[in-house]
Amino acid sequence: MADRTAPNCHLRLEWVYGYRGHQCRNNLYYTAAKEIVYFVAGVGVVYNTREHKQKFYLGHNDDIISLALHPERVLVATGQVGKEPYICVWDSYTVQTVSILKDVHTHGIACLAFDLEGQCLVSVGLDSKNTICVWDWRRGKVLAAAPGHTDRIFDISWDLYQPSKLVSCGVKHIKFWSLCGNALTPKRGVFGKTGDLQTILCLACAKDEVTYSGALNGDIYVWKGINLMRTVQGAHGSGIFSMNACEEGFATGGRDGCVRLWDLNFKPITVIDLRETDQGYKVARGENSRGLSVRSVCWRGDHILVGTQDSEIFEVVVHDRTKPFLIMQGHCEGELWALAVHPTKPLAMTGSDDRSVRIWSLIDHALIARCNMEEPIRCAAVSTDGIHLALGMKDGSFTVLRVRDMTEVVHIKDRKEAIHELKYSPDGGHLAVGSNDNSVDIYGVVQRYKKVGECIGSNSFITHMDWSTDSKYLQTNNGSGRRLFYRMPSGKEVTNREELKLVQWASWTCVLGPEVNGIWPKYSDINDINSVDANFNNQVLVTADDYGLVKLLRYPCIKKGAKFKKYLGHSAHITNVRWSHDYQWVITIGGADHSVFQWKFVPERKSKEALHIAPQETLADSNSEESDSDQSDVPEMDSEIEQETQLTYRRQVYKEDLPQLKEQCKEKHRATAMKKRERPPGSGVKLHFIHGYRGYDCRSNLFYTQTGEIVYHVAAVGVVYNRQQNTQRFYMGHDDDILCLAIHPLKDFVATGQVGRDSSLHIWDTETLKPMSVLKGFHQLGVCALDFSADGKRLASVGLDDNHTIVLWDWRKGEKLSAMRGSKDKIFVVKINPYLPDKLITAGVKHMKFWHKAGGGLIGRKGNMGKTETMMCAVYGWSEEMVFSGTCTGDICIWRDMFLMKTVKAHDGPVFSMHALEKGFVTGGKDGIVALWDDTFERCLKTYAIKRAVLAPGSKGLLLEDNPSIRAISLGHGHILVGTKNGEILEVDKSGPITLLVQGHMEGEVWGLATHPHLPLCATVSDDKTLRIWDLSPSHCMLAVRKLRKGGRCCCFSPDGKALAVGLNDGSFLIVNADTLEDLVSFHHRKDLISDIRFSPGAGKYLAVASGDTFVDIYNVMSSKRVGVCKGCLNYITHLDWDKRGKLLQVNTGAKEQFFFEAPRGKKQTIPATEVEKIDWSTWTCVLGTSIEGIWPVISEVTEVTAACLSNDRKVLATGDDLGYVKLFRYPVKGKYAKFKRYVAHSAHVTNVRWTHDDGLLVTVGGGDTCLMIWAHEPEGHREYKQCDSEESDIESEDDGGYDSDVTRENEITYTIKALSANMRPMTGVKPHLQLKEPSVDERGSRPPVSRALPQPEKLQTNNVGKKKRPIEDLVLDLVFGYRGNDCRNNVHYLNEGADIIYHTASIGIVLNLTTSCQSFYVEHSDDILCLTINQHPKFPNVVATGQVGDTGDMSATSPSIHVWDAMTKQTLSVLRCFHSGGVCSVSFSATGKLLLSVGLDPEHIVTIWKWQEGAKVASRIGHTQRIFVAEFRPDSDTHFVSVGIKHVRFWTLAGRALLSKKGVLSTIEDARMQTMLSVAFGANNLTFTGTISGDVCVWKEHILVRIVAKAHTGPVFTMYTTLRDGLIVTGGKERPSKEGGALKLWDQELKRCRAFRLETGQVIDCVRSVCRGKGKILVGTRNAEIIEVGEKNAACNILVNGHMDGPIWGLGTHPSRDVFLSAAEDGTVRLWDIPEKKMLNKVNLGHPAHTISYSPEGDMVAIGMKNGEFIILLVASLKIWGKKRDRRSPIQDIRFSPNSRYLAVGSTESAVDFYDLTLGPQLNRINCCRDIPSFVMQMDFSADSTYVQISTGAYKRLVYEVPSGKQVTEQSHIDRITWATWTSVLGDEVVGIWSRNTDKADVTCACVSHSGLNIVTGDDFGMVKLFDFPCPEKFAKHKRFLGHSAHLTNTRFTNGDRFVVSAGGDDRSLFVWRCVHAPH
Repeated sequence: MADRTAPNCHLRLEWVYGYRGHQCRNNLYYTAAKEIVYFVAGVGVVYNTREHKQKFYLGHNDDIISLALHPERVLVATGQVGKEPYICVWDSYTVQTVSILKDVHTHGIACLAFDLEGQCLVSVGLDSKNTICVWDWRRGKVLAAAPGHTDRIFDISWDLYQPSKLVSCGVKHIKFWSLCGNALTPKRGVFGKTGDLQTILCLACAKDEVTYSGALNGDIYVWKGINLMRTVQGAHGSGIFSMNACEEGFATGGRDGCVRLWDLNFKPITVIDLRETDQGYKVARGENSRGLSVRSVCWRGDHILVGTQDSEIFEVVVHDRTKPFLIMQGHCEGELWALAVHPTKPLAMTGSDDRSVRIWSLIDHALIARCNMEEPIRCAAVSTDGIHLALGMKDGSFTVLRVRDMTEVVHIKDRKEAIHELKYSPDGGHLAVGSNDNSVDIYGVVQRYKKVGECIGSNSFITHMDWSTDSKYLQTNNGSGRRLFYRMPSGKEVTNREELKLVQWASWTCVLGPEVNGIWPKYSDINDINSVDANFNNQVLVTADDYGLVKLLRYPCIKKGAKFKKYLGHSAHITNVRWSHDYQWVITIGGADHSVFQWKFVPERKSKEALHIAPQETLADSNSEESDSDQSDVPEMDSEIEQETQLTYRRQVYKEDLPQLKEQCKEKHRATAMKKRERPPGSGVKLHFIHGYRGYDCRSNLFYTQTGEIVYHVAAVGVVYNRQQNTQRFYMGHDDDILCLAIHPLKDFVATGQVGRDSSLHIWDTETLKPMSVLKGFHQLGVCALDFSADGKRLASVGLDDNHTIVLWDWRKGEKLSAMRGSKDKIFVVKINPYLPDKLITAGVKHMKFWHKAGGGLIGRKGNMGKTETMMCAVYGWSEEMVFSGTCTGDICIWRDMFLMKTVKAHDGPVFSMHALEKGFVTGGKDGIVALWDDTFERCLKTYAIKRAVLAPGSKGLLLEDNPSIRAISLGHGHILVGTKNGEILEVDKSGPITLLVQGHMEGEVWGLATHPHLPLCATVSDDKTLRIWDLSPSHCMLAVRKLRKGGRCCCFSPDGKALAVGLNDGSFLIVNADTLEDLVSFHHRKDLISDIRFSPGAGKYLAVASGDTFVDIYNVMSSKRVGVCKGCLNYITHLDWDKRGKLLQVNTGAKEQFFFEAPRGKKQTIPATEVEKIDWSTWTCVLGTSIEGIWPVISEVTEVTAACLSNDRKVLATGDDLGYVKLFRYPVKGKYAKFKRYVAHSAHVTNVRWTHDDGLLVTVGGGDTCLMIWAHEPEGHREYKQCDSEESDIESEDDGGYDSDVTRENEITYTIKALSANMRPMTGVKPHLQLKEPSVDERGSRPPVSRALPQPEKLQTNNVGKKKRPIEDLVLDLVFGYRGNDCRNNVHYLNEGADIIYHTASIGIVLNLTTSCQSFYVEHSDDILCLTINQHPKFPNVVATGQVGDTGDMSATSPSIHVWDAMTKQTLSVLRCFHSGGVCSVSFSATGKLLLSVGLDPEHIVTIWKWQEGAKVASRIGHTQRIFVAEFRPDSDTHFVSVGIKHVRFWTLAGRALLSKKGVLSTIEDARMQTMLSVAFGANNLTFTGTISGDVCVWKEHILVRIVAKAHTGPVFTMYTTLRDGLIVTGGKERPSKEGGALKLWDQELKRCRAFRLETGQVIDCVRSVCRGKGKILVGTRNAEIIEVGEKNAACNILVNGHMDGPIWGLGTHPSRDVFLSAAEDGTVRLWDIPEKKMLNKVNLGHPAHTISYSPEGDMVAIGMKNGEFIILLVASLKIWGKKRDRRSPIQDIRFSPNSRYLAVGSTESAVDFYDLTLGPQLNRINCCRDIPSFVMQMDFSADSTYVQISTGAYKRLVYEVPSGKQVTEQSHIDRITWATWTSVLGDEVVGIWSRNTDKADVTCACVSHSGLNIVTGDDFGMVKLFDFPCPEKFAKHKRFLGHSAHLTNTRFTNGDRFVVSAGGDDRSLFVWRCVHAPH
């Protein structure tokens, strides 16, 4: 039989011809060593031009498309295409990987760039969002990511002169990015009038914010900041593809084939035209004459490198630039198919779709001849004498050339379809030509290629042909997979196969035939192998396939699926492969990558020496994927391993799924959930001892700790066992099976990994049993192997997913350092190299791999062993390259680096565990022997057999069998610790005796459990075919064991405890003596398993036996006879119970039916439910019935309650279920979904639970986890609340202690971003900028060229402005009146020892200095701020964090974000973009100030912790299903915080990267209900205070409620503040001011005593939203937008900030001569504000919402329009009402005095304007009104002479009426001549320019022209204030815009003298005062 191993010889890549110039740019550079780096296909090439040598980087598995050079010019980054593309950073000197960056991009990586220091790398993806990602590439970590653009991005570059700035460009855009925190924020480049908006192809950054970019039309665009400054026109004839900056200047290369050099100021230096070179590829000027196109340039000193579209590289020396030097050539775009080798010389010929044929010298590695043909070439052949070269063309013709001078011999076209294969016969007489016309033509060479024969009979196109050595036969392959033979030269088909037996083939290039069967994988019929070629001399075969793999196999290879060595390099399909004439080289050609690869063949004898120089081996697993059919050379797999390999640990339901399932089920059960539910029981249980150790499928999971205790795991529990005291302590952090355990080198911490959908790893302390870190997010299904590094800082883990992913962690920080797919086969062990923590090994089924870390990835190589064996364990030896592994055949393999040195036979059967010692090793195997070895495995020093005979007297149990399989070994404290497959833990003394410490059942489910009637004993019976008796007293040992014929599922003690009945799985049962376990009697009446067995109470006269075949048999114990059978059940029986009298049986079945039978005959009884409860049952283990209906959970569709047991005092019912929960209920459990206490320790289903006779212990058994767990029962009074005591049950009661309008409003607000706001007013009609304009009279051409008419009057009367009119250039925010108190909380703070305060409104953070009352602003937020906090750590003075509203969390610019900034300098320190879609509603700094906690408004209310300085997310977790209002760190902690919200309080701990949380436990206080919690404060000794909606404050110790401070406030407690200085607590709530109480209270540290303060605001109800305490002062923010400072001593109140409490603020009126203004708002107040004094002077309560306000021209009167249609006139001096009137029923929209003070115009929603004559006195009779107004009135303006009024309406129409007649003026020329007194209209031709393009939904809402008449300020629904020139009749006029307001501005006004602009906000209820900056004279 042929050898089935892979061949021993191998290939080494020696040369690659070509360069990738198509679809790629900027991919060619000089390295520091003056070598040239570029890429071809999937290979990075480093080419040394001086020595003409190439080195290759082979770390990619698909086409490389982007490349960047590190600033130090040694390291290179390359990016590839593919479904999961990655970036490799590699060393151009050693061509080894330095780092792998993965898991972010999809589709491919289009661009890469390093920053100036080379620390960061930016990449751009090819996904639909063109994601931009910034990496810390050494650590493989993402620093920031954001969607790049909607269209392709072509280039990206770091600004080398400004840190953290980048520029990207692409299709029709250029963007300027800034990086802060984890946020990449773009600003689009403004093309403006300077240049056309077009596609930008490349860019380079220069000093002073200047960026040069190359455009598609050949211009160079020069940018300053984000604006286009100038263009260099016609720099190139067409698109500029590449731009490269160096010390001397810039080089650009374009599609026009020119390279231009520019100096540093972009003045041209010179041009190099490559089109004029005599070398290089000239395309035949046919239909595709596109000439030479430059794709990449690199300028370095006096050398310039140029890469072209046609795969050529030129080098130009600057001072000799007319002679470019061609240094690399390849085929151009188009598939490359043709390949032939010269028969006698080292030459290869290739022909391609680019129509050129080329001859390459394999020795000189150079192109030596080329010739262009007329047609694309598809195949080639050289005649035997080497004189002729035949080429087959795509059009069906073929041409023959002379090799010597490439002249044509003949051109023949006999076919229409392409010629795919041609070959000369070995004797040189004939040429066979195979075409896609399904035939082969034979031509005679000497007859000048006359056709002499034709082979037909093929049903598909011809793919391959071979001649026989005697030239008499031809074999062909065709596209349908058929192989045909023909006689030559006639072409007759040979059908008689006998004739062919002796034929010898001259060459073998066919893919079909017995000799090459092995090239095809087994069980596959795909034809993806394109070409093969056999090397008869060396008996090897080389193949080329569609996946870019070159494979080397033995020849002949008869059996399918032969072993091979494989080589990567080509990216996609390889079209052809050939051996050179002397078999020195293999040539392969790629189709799509049109490159030619030349591989050196290294035969066997040389391969040994060559091993150390073969860089290939590093990446491609050169000894291949193994085949698995006839494994003659692989030993029989051990049954245990076989079984273990097949375990997948998949679950139907994972515990992670429960919250969702509950939510789904809750909907169905809403109604029942509203009912009152049974309370949980008062008593609890605590895990006390576990009998069991998981040895049957885990290995090396047993260790000594630092203190000499023993740590191991079983079920979902980590166990720390003290062997002196025989006690156990438990780590209960896991919620499902633990599968692996590793110990820290210091032996104090342990890492455990569990099963789970997203399985987690816990690292915990064996002393405190607290988690130090929890790692998750990378392993699906489970974690199967772990190892700590020697320094204890790193942890390696392996997952159970299909790829067995390996992850390397920095476990303390919780960071993933690297990850990689491990292997398709199961991995059993991972070990980190103790000397080099960057290296590790994995071993498992049929493999051993050696890995090293590279950035975010790992690079693995398979160990070189002859035949591959399964490895079960491995350790490192005494030096970094020595590794020892134990195999499944009992050998120890000794490795050096990755080579197998030798093997030593150690055990019979697999070696399951090994451990390295200082001077040797210890191993344990399936043969039950522990062996000690010396340090080289030369000698076995000692062996210990595990036998019963040597068991020491102090053992805690009995060995079940001699020589049990050993699964874990560990040494320490003079002993060897051994764990066995049978679940025993033994301690072997060095001198020989063995002590058994812990034991449990072996593999197999444990179901049977019985407790003794009066002794502390229990019996268990299991599928492992044993019956065991356990001592429950403190000695905790197994007293007796008996092997059974069959496994059993139930057992029961007789009432006197002397006998024990056991039911077996084959339908038989036996009764044994309870002491000796010897048979008393046995029966076999049933076929199905016995499911439950019970003695009747009292004397135990009867025995009831329930079986799986639906019957209960009743036996008389004394006479040993069956006396009755209970019939009538329809399903298998699950539980049975006797009543006290022994007369009645209760039965449950698998179909959830409940039946009753009379004993002893078994007659079926029907008993009503009410009666059942009255019956006195002897035991209760059933799970059905009305008295216990509450035990079934909401999600009972997914989970069964499998067992129950009522305590003997009838108070507590314990249950076990399928999810591994043990629950305690208060009995009786009536009503659905009772509350319970729940304990997790068992992993999968709990099969049985039993109380002991005195209720002192609860005993439970687990099915799959084989454990017997003993729980201590802690009665009611016992109040030691330990951690992990229990979880409260799930559905919260619906009553939450009250309703409050403010809370409801805050909960229900949905915040939207400004960009999505719709219009505020219900407008109709067509927007102004879309209306078609009637040409005016002037434009109709009626006016003469020289106007004799009067000059047009001014549009606007320019009043009270100095003589010289100066336009306004800019607005600067000067003052803000407003504070966001109505829906935000805890957002007012002191800064600088109380000198300043900080608060926010709209999107502005405000710092107010209390002495000067000056405000300063932080304006970087793009949308409304919702929360604010300050950092209280002295290291971070004045550091503030604010969170804002956002859209979806896609990390784009509209995503929600948190800004961390310095309150004094207003400098942004970090921006954190987050996934909190909707917005960020709470932020809090940790005690050290380094961490920041944020909560989102997203549906999951995610809680996130950030390292804000780095912008790194530390951890994130779903918070709650409903709104969380506040989350705050404990003031003394960086790891503990508390969140409160709607019916929610949770206590959180940060462990590594994970957030662990506990719900608050309320059950400790009678009738305490979970209420909506609104605020939180902290006290010493882990006290937490939470304020509720009902006014109570809850006091918590840890997470347990200990006290309630009833009615701390009468209304909701909205805010609490903990003073760090003295621990006093301030609370603020909603309360009516009274003598005793106030809305503000100051409490002592325990919240026992308090002092109340009254806020003197005059409000009926005070509602405090924010409190903060400084030195002797308390700062209060209220719902009414006031900020008040209260003195602690004298309780004096000082109002610092006023604002409107409800909005919108509709009315705004500025005084005609003073810097004061009035505002009128929805809250029913009119307020007078003083700008110079920076304060509110006065306010008037009107009692109704006000809508508009206006001063009279003299400023002595004020008119106010109300929402109810009334209007009022006040006298300013006395604030007395002069007159009021209500003629309308709907809101007044605008009110105006005429300039001559005579008329008052009142415009309303009723589409009318009323005129009143003020000279007639205060009775205000209407004198006229304007009719026919199409919609409601928005704004009105009088003309200067008071005779006209203009009205803007809701239908986007502007109308003019006469005053006071109310007649409409329609004549346009007339209107054009009116001079207006004011202009506040947003409509009219004069102001069309204020409407912007993107106002589909939103509108311009208000406008005001300055008194000078030169400017107009507008406000819109997006919250923008814009400044335009007036008039602005051109559409989309230029403007400046000013941000700060929330959505919907309502009004803007200039103050007198144009000194200020006031803008009023709708949503933000704030007034902004902007100072006007006038242009200089």
